[in-house]
Amino acid sequence: MESIPDEYRDLFERETIAHFATLMPDGTPQVTPVWIDADEDGFVLVNTARGRQKERNVRADPRVGLSITDPSDPYRYLSIRGEVHEVTEDRAVEHIDELARRYMDVEEYPHHGEERGPRVVIRIRPDSVVGN
Repeated sequence: MESIPDEYRDLFERETIAHFATLMPDGTPQVTPVWIDADEDGFVLVNTARGRQKERNVRADPRVGLSITDPSDPYRYLSIRGEVHEVTEDRAVEHIDELARRYMDVEEYPHHGEERGPRVVIRIRPDSVVGN
């Protein structure tokens, strides 16, 4: 597992959008803009609803990539390749509420109950981290 360099930790504390690449069943890439987070163990976190395409893709093939661009400087970025360590419902609702506070400046995620399935957190183990 490779660590996120300290000089890029700020990207996980602001309203940074990442592009999350997963693999479709036919092997073609599927890319989705997502909110991002990182935990104290160095895993990158993506929150979604069970049954969405990205969640189905990572259950079938855990290899993923993320491209994270600094919202203040588009030439500063972090590229991460890794594997999904787990997909869990544990604390997923609390986590999306935490992200909503950061990204939307609201106390609670406003779309609870609109998803097809329960919220899940995708924990990604970074195996390659490249910044510029």
